[in-house]
Amino acid sequence: MCNLYANIATAEAMRRLFQVSADLDRLGNAEPRPAIFPKGLAPVVRLDADGKRELIEMRWGFLTPQVSKKTGKPIKPAAWNNARDDKLRKSGLWRGSYEDRRCLGPVTSFNETKGRQPATDYWFALTGEDPDGRPPFAFAGLWRGENPELIEEDETELRHTVVTTEANELIRPIHAKGRMPVIIEAPDYETWLSGDPDQAAALIRTFPADRMRIALQGVGEKADRGSDG
Repeated sequence: MCNLYANIATAEAMRRLFQVSADLDRLGNAEPRPAIFPKGLAPVVRLDADGKRELIEMRWGFLTPQVSKKTGKPIKPAAWNNARDDKLRKSGLWRGSYEDRRCLGPVTSFNETKGRQPATDYWFALTGEDPDGRPPFAFAGLWRGENPELIEEDETELRHTVVTTEANELIRPIHAKGRMPVIIEAPDYETWLSGDPDQAAALIRTFPADRMRIALQGVGEKADRGSDG
């Protein structure tokens, strides 16, 4: 599963890639985000009420209530960062969002770890003209307005999650459970955002390993700032 990713793309690059007009960019003066962790804020592309693409911030992870096994009292909600592809239509946690609220998550690289004490971090990026570059791309995502009772007072109600599938040959040796995020290519953005569930399902597939590379690796590499390190 993916529990850490980076988005160091500029706002202009995101608007261009996702064909979002400047007036529908809700990010403000977006700074590069070399490390996006669960429950953190991240840019998301979704369709607004008029069916137009907008860039907006959401927190990462759908929330579900939890109670203490010892006391039976409510404790901090669980955050579900990843939605397995084989659960999208079966689980009540994902079904409504998959059918009606799909989104795209702008990314420049994502992290998986291997081993323990210490674990080695691996950052995966797409290949491009610049061998050291971080071409922006998109995760397949879902979003929803969260239950107000589960969020902190100063948090937005909007939450997103990342859809995962079987890992490719590059990632499988690193990821213990053989999973990776679903990557949606630009010609398919509109289908993922507005197509019916069957059309969207056809886009859920493993991204080719030969179009990806390990951009950064090492112990304690918990951020990817690109070629500047």
